[in-house]
Amino acid sequence: MEDGRTPGVSRGRQRRDDMPWDVARQLAHAAARPGAVVTRTLAEADGCVLATPLVSPVAVPPVDRAAMDGYAVRGAGPWRVIGHVPAGCADSGALEDGQAKGIVTGAAVPAGATSVVRSEDAVVTGGLLEGPSEDGRHIRRAGEECKPGDRLLPAGVVVDPAVLGLAATVGLNRLTVIPRPTVAALVTGDELVHRGQPGPGRVRDAIGPMLPGLITRSGAAQVGVRHLPDSLEELVSALQETSADLVLVSGSSASGPADHLRPALTALGAELVVDGVACRPGHPQALAQLPDGRLVLGLPGNPFAALVAFLTLGVAAVHRLRGLPLPVLPQVAVRGGIACHPTSTRLVPIRLTRQGAVPVGHGGAAMLRGPATADALAVVAPGPAEAIAARLLPLDPGSRPWAG
Repeated sequence: MEDGRTPGVSRGRQRRDDMPWDVARQLAHAAARPGAVVTRTLAEADGCVLATPLVSPVAVPPVDRAAMDGYAVRGAGPWRVIGHVPAGCADSGALEDGQAKGIVTGAAVPAGATSVVRSEDAVVTGGLLEGPSEDGRHIRRAGEECKPGDRLLPAGVVVDPAVLGLAATVGLNRLTVIPRPTVAALVTGDELVHRGQPGPGRVRDAIGPMLPGLITRSGAAQVGVRHLPDSLEELVSALQETSADLVLVSGSSASGPADHLRPALTALGAELVVDGVACRPGHPQALAQLPDGRLVLGLPGNPFAALVAFLTLGVAAVHRLRGLPLPVLPQVAVRGGIACHPTSTRLVPIRLTRQGAVPVGHGGAAMLRGPATADALAVVAPGPAEAIAARLLPLDPGSRPWAG
C-alpha cells in the first residue's frame, strides 16, 4: 500500500474517518500550547518569538551624526578647516559660518553644522575646503530612526539577526520571548540500517537523517534522534523518558503488526487529536496529546509520506508552540493541470516557472527524488478532474510564504 512501511504487509484502505487535510492542520495548531514567556540575552533569543512589543527606550541616533566620512560644515562654502572631530567625542565645540571640521561616519557633528561634504567631493587647498553642500545633506538627525517610547516591532515577530541588531541599537541587553520548543525523534523499525547500502530484506533509514533539518528549519530545537526496534514496551518507555514538547515517531503510525504507536498512546493515556488524514501521500499520520500536554506526532514509514506528515501536522504544531499563527499558503496556477484525487488532498512536488507550477514526477510515498528536486509541494484539493490552481506548501518549513 502507498504508506506502508514493510513491503507485502497490507495496511488497508483509507478509513472513512480520515479527516480533511486543512482540518488536520488547524487541529494540530490548536492542540499545541505556546511555551512560557521568558527573558533571554540577545545571544540566547535568536529564533525565539517576541512575547511583548519591542519598544525603544532611547532616541536613535541620540544626537546628530555624520552619515559619511568628510567635513562637517556650516553655511555656504568655501570653508576654513579648523580641525577634526575625534572619534567618540560627544562635544567637539560649535562651528561658525564658513568653518569646517573633518569627521568620520557616525561621529557627532559639531553644534551649528548644516551639512557634511563627502571626502570624495571635497577639495582642500591651503586650508580652504570647497565642495557641494546642501542643508541637512549627509547628516542623520537625532531621533531620525526612532524616539523614546516608539514601538519598533509588535509581539509575535520571530527574532532574527536583524531584530537582534535593532535591539542592540536601542541599548537592550535582553528580550522577552516565547522560547523555541524542543522536538525529539524516535525512529522505529527492525528492518532499518543506518550506514551504507542495505542488504536483502533491509531498508536504509532515510527518515532519521531528514528529521533534524526539518525540526531546526521549523524553528524548534532538536534534542536528539533515537533508533528503536519494533517493540511496544520500548516505544512506551521512550515516550515516557523524553521531556520534549513534541515527539516524532516514525515508522509506527499505520495498522500493521509492527506498528505500535496507537497501543503505546493508549497505554500512556494519550488523546488522539488527529487519527489519519485524507491526503496522498501520508494518510496514516497521527497526532496525540499526552496527559502532561506534550504532543506525539506519528509519521508514516515511507520517506515522502513522513515528510508530508511533518509539513502537515508538525509545522502546524511547532508554529503554535512558538506562539505563531498557522501559515497561510499562497495560490499558484498549475501549468497543464494536476489530476485530483476523488477524496484526498494530493501533495505533489512541483517546480515554479513563469507559466505556473509544473510537476517534477517521482512523487510516490517512498520516493524522495521528487521533493529533493522540487521548489515546493502543490496542495491539490480533492475533486473529480484536474486542478488548474493549487496552494504552495514550502518544502523548507523555515521559509516565508511567497508573495502573490
